Amino acid sequence: MRTIAVMNQKGGVGKTTSSVNIAAALAKSGNKVCIIDLDPQGHASIHLGLECGPGTLSIYDVFAERTTADLARQLVAENLSVVPSNIDLAAVEMELAGVQHREFILRDALRDWQEQNRFDYVIMDCPPSLGVLTINALCAVKEVLIPLQPHFFALQGLSKLFETTALVTRRLNRELKVSGVALCMYESGTRLAADVTEDLRHFLATSDGDTPWANAKIFRTRIRRNIKLAEAPGFGQSIFGYASTCPGARDYAGLAEELAAMAEVSSPKNEGNTVSNAA
Repeated sequence: MRTIAVMNQKGGVGKTTSSVNIAAALAKSGNKVCIIDLDPQGHASIHLGLECGPGTLSIYDVFAERTTADLARQLVAENLSVVPSNIDLAAVEMELAGVQHREFILRDALRDWQEQNRFDYVIMDCPPSLGVLTINALCAVKEVLIPLQPHFFALQGLSKLFETTALVTRRLNRELKVSGVALCMYESGTRLAADVTEDLRHFLATSDGDTPWANAKIFRTRIRRNIKLAEAPGFGQSIFGYASTCPGARDYAGLAEELAAMAEVSSPKNEGNTVSNAA
């Protein structure tokens, strides 16, 4: 079971759109996939047509140990399940403030899934912050996927995100690795996009081999700007249900194919293998 956190502390970079549509593409290919919505805004849930109102079991109830992840998850399409979220999740940071080992609540809640290999992929849509919810995700997964808009400030914020993964790897989860960076809202005709991509490639190529991102790749597939991607959440569908032939659907299908083709970066049998950076 591959466990992947989709994270970026900067909002508006395509994080939820990527989480949902990568998961939908993998499910469409026959993989059993579950999305865990860790954002109190619940956008991944809404994107797939789930309104997580009062009385609906959610990831908040899992953190509060009122239910299990299995009981909270809902099937939204063939091979695709969601553990939904709502605004209740915003209270977790405060409620867990004095709880020992709070970083491992999600990891422990998913232990049965891991032992039973319940899914092919578990994808966690993290909130745009580096608080306790994101740290829980980083302690529960083996891989990190970073959606990045190729703008200067987005690239500047990447260093803080990398620092966080390094800190978690040293202290909490030795298996955590950064699988790669997906360039979203990409405009191929601009000099800025090319410059940011080149800067990112240089940074990864010159990074210390002991860092969690040492073998990270820049995915070949660029997610281009496409209005259909912005429209799909309003209809409670992934891009494949809403506009399966649009450029956005083709881009996310290609990105999911690349991700599926990668060896699991943290798998012991692949230790020492280098994943090359792709232009």
